[in-house]
Amino acid sequence: MIEILRFSRIFFPMKRFLLSLSVLLLASTSAGAFELPADSKQCLVGIADNWNSSYATLIWYEKEPAGWKQKGASWKARLGKNGLVWGKGLNPVPQGVRTKKEGDRRAPAGVFDLGGAWGYAPSIKKSPNLSYVQVTSRSLWYEDVNSPYYNQYRQIEHEPRTTAEKKAQMKQGDYAHSLKLFIAHNAYPRITPGAGSSIFFHIWRNGGGSATFGCTTMSEGNLKNFIASVEPAKRPVYVLLPKAEYDQYRGPWKLP
Repeated sequence: MIEILRFSRIFFPMKRFLLSLSVLLLASTSAGAFELPADSKQCLVGIADNWNSSYATLIWYEKEPAGWKQKGASWKARLGKNGLVWGKGLNPVPQGVRTKKEGDRRAPAGVFDLGGAWGYAPSIKKSPNLSYVQVTSRSLWYEDVNSPYYNQYRQIEHEPRTTAEKKAQMKQGDYAHSLKLFIAHNAYPRITPGAGSSIFFHIWRNGGGSATFGCTTMSEGNLKNFIASVEPAKRPVYVLLPKAEYDQYRGPWKLP
């Protein structure tokens, strides 16, 4: 039997997803009408200089009785080669703007739930509540816009046979992808074909010297520390925006 691990199963309970969906449906078309989920107690903020920057500064926050408080020092990350573009996450997207497309080499901007972790190691340091999958040759993630499994994870019981299965293999001998955490952009069950797939946090290349196809990358040490801090019970989210937009929406969206 082939196992298809849908977003609602592996990342967070369906009740939480339906709550998020209701927020989106009730929000107006103005991005200013949105607020961070009330149950979110952890937030990673990524700020780029502008829409065309492939660099970002990451800051980890946790919500305390007095409000959001930064935890530890900030650290550096790399983004898509061509910068950022509005993605498909929790927040409404402003009208008339460019949005994420498959292959545009831009990181999706906005507010996103965090998903499970994948890696080559048998185990990692993490919360007991965070899903972790050890990647094998039978672990697949589809980026083909014509596939019925587009932007979904599958675990098959046989070695990949077809061209589609082989192309979707998560384990390609690439150390940069030996540890990764899913960013819930264009995620199941609200997947739009062609709106961008396979967006993760993972290890950066060349010590940060290389940009990405749309993922957010960082040093291996920072990635391990970040994943170890993620607590699904605290509804962690990722906020990625250019500085001007972060300043614009910080108050209305109740960002850290």
